[in-house]
Amino acid sequence: MNISSIVVQCKSENFEKVKEWCENSEICDYHFGDKNKGKIIVTIEGEDVGEEIEKLKQIQVAPFVIAADMMMTYQEDMLDKEIKTLNEQDPVPAFLNDPDTKAQDIVYNGDLKKKIF
Repeated sequence: MNISSIVVQCKSENFEKVKEWCENSEICDYHFGDKNKGKIIVTIEGEDVGEEIEKLKQIQVAPFVIAADMMMTYQEDMLDKEIKTLNEQDPVPAFLNDPDTKAQDIVYNGDLKKKIF
């Protein structure tokens, strides 16, 4: 199962028409909209990426829609693979278990301020 969020853009004067289409389409689920900006947030679901792309295309050609773009996606198979990889890894890097490792040789990369500025 895949779930993706879509940002739908329209003119503010067409907002209610596009919102109603989204709510009644059975293609997507309406979640939020900003009439003044002409933006609507919906989600789509599909068994695979192909099904999601087909639904996205249907939204893109819906009446009064200027643009519809996928913003975020969740792919069940991908998440399961990543969880398996994480579970197979040693949570402590090998060099930290090395008795010859000196504290001053450990590079901490959690402080982006020192890396960027």
